[in-house]
Amino acid sequence: MTPSPTPLVRSEELAPVATRLATATRIALDTEFIRERTYYAELALVQVADAHDVALVDPLADLPREDITALLNRPDQCKVLHAARQDVEVLLPWTQTPLGPILDTQIAAGLSGYAPQIGYGELVAKELGIVLEKGQTRTDWTRRPLSDAQLHYAADDVRHLLPLAAQLEDKLDTLGRTQWLAEDLATLADPALYRVDPADAWQRFKAIEALPVREQLRLRALAEWREERAIRRNLPRGWVMADDAARTIARENPNSVDALNRLGVMPPGAVEKLGAAIILALQLAADRSAEGVVQRFDGRPDVAERDRQKRLTEAVKAVAASLSIAPEILSTQRDLKRLLRGEAIEAVFCGWRLSLVAEPLHQALTAP
Repeated sequence: MTPSPTPLVRSEELAPVATRLATATRIALDTEFIRERTYYAELALVQVADAHDVALVDPLADLPREDITALLNRPDQCKVLHAARQDVEVLLPWTQTPLGPILDTQIAAGLSGYAPQIGYGELVAKELGIVLEKGQTRTDWTRRPLSDAQLHYAADDVRHLLPLAAQLEDKLDTLGRTQWLAEDLATLADPALYRVDPADAWQRFKAIEALPVREQLRLRALAEWREERAIRRNLPRGWVMADDAARTIARENPNSVDALNRLGVMPPGAVEKLGAAIILALQLAADRSAEGVVQRFDGRPDVAERDRQKRLTEAVKAVAASLSIAPEILSTQRDLKRLLRGEAIEAVFCGWRLSLVAEPLHQALTAP
């Protein structure tokens, strides 16, 4: 077993490492964090590697924030990550703008034919023939000191990223998909990707279209209020109000704090503290327009819509099969639902995807 590096906890320890890493054209990067107790993730460890060594940086130690930021914010240095979006989001309070430039090995793997959400360990095993140890995925990374097992696991998360990225890039070059990768990676630099809009929080609820329209509007209002409070107090949304409680309140529509309390879906203390705000959210929902809200009594599209959705799905599958990639790489079901709602293909797709799916999807949409 390769010895695990000792976490860097002081500026004088980080300085020589940062100087060395600054000379690299690309570095491997990963983070460890927890978010069980908060709305925003708590950064607990930053793993960095060049072609020669691995460094573990402890953001919970007495390190000036600007030292860590300087290590990450080099615009001329490529950062190689796996499933980068979450790491970029976690690092935003430190970097202020989305980290970049980035090479995401999960995105590269998907474009070369792997499953879209393939894990780092599985990909390392398939591409490099190296089997990584497991067992630390649910660990509390904020507890100190970190164990040898934790440190070894964290180091392995970046130790193989650079050769993995190089191998995947070679594959994509052979397939003529280098531009595909460049386009997909560019989306990670968009700040809007990491921006939360509480008005869209209702989309987290499944089968919402099976509810009566006014009940949907009440649930949307509750979801928005919950999201805003969770953000403001930096609490998990479920700590503010459980999903089941929100559904019951939206269905029963209590008109007073006492009526809300009688539902028994929230602790009395929470009702006393939050009840007035919840009732206000329900009252505001009563004034909302129902325009654009669709009700389906079985929660599913009608026969004609299902037929159109099936044709779209099959068209995407056919294109994906011809490229030996997963259909999800080309289109999500949300993309297809946008087309079914009447949005233009050019408004939903762009770049390399549009050039591949525009004609098949147009034929599927206009078929008798």
